[in-house]
Amino acid sequence: MKKKGLLVIISGPSGAGKGTVCKELIKKNDLWISVSATTRKPRAGEVDGSNYYFLTKEEFESKIKNNDFLEYAEVYGNYYGTPKDKVLEAINLGKDVILEIDIQGALKVKKNYPQGVFIFILPPSMEELKKRIINRGSETQESLMTRFNSAYKEINYISKYNYAVVNDTVENAVKNIESIITAEKCRVDRVKDEIFKSKEDISNE
Repeated sequence: MKKKGLLVIISGPSGAGKGTVCKELIKKNDLWISVSATTRKPRAGEVDGSNYYFLTKEEFESKIKNNDFLEYAEVYGNYYGTPKDKVLEAINLGKDVILEIDIQGALKVKKNYPQGVFIFILPPSMEELKKRIINRGSETQESLMTRFNSAYKEINYISKYNYAVVNDTVENAVKNIESIITAEKCRVDRVKDEIFKSKEDISNE
């Protein structure tokens, strides 16, 4: 039976370590990484279709009108978005797609593709979250408090997600996400269409 792939959306507050978790998850598993589209200019060494799909503002806005994005946002004068056709093509080929995205973007994806698997990465504690942000060494006292207060607010969105994974260690977090993906592939509502089609094919032989 040919099964569709999953769209796995991973997000969480700044400092929770979602980027590190996603990198390790991708390294250990056969996953397709969603590539975003943007209107910003390519930086040195960036490749179109690999780092981003680089579009003109006119091209991007045309795609917005055609509802071609699972989500998009304007950041500092440039558009960023997740191309719907690329993601759906990979899913229909049976590939599991990972999308690491901020919370607002994830909520837009949920509206456009509710059958996705939405995973919220949490720190072991708020104290640990604060330590991780401080250890980055790039924050002033003012920006540190802004980031920390933002993280508090972001955690309130956890009820919008299907799963919560505590990132106590990267290894444990990756194992838990792998278990979620395995369980999701066994859900009846994901496999029933393939099962019934298989029954029909056998009956028609």
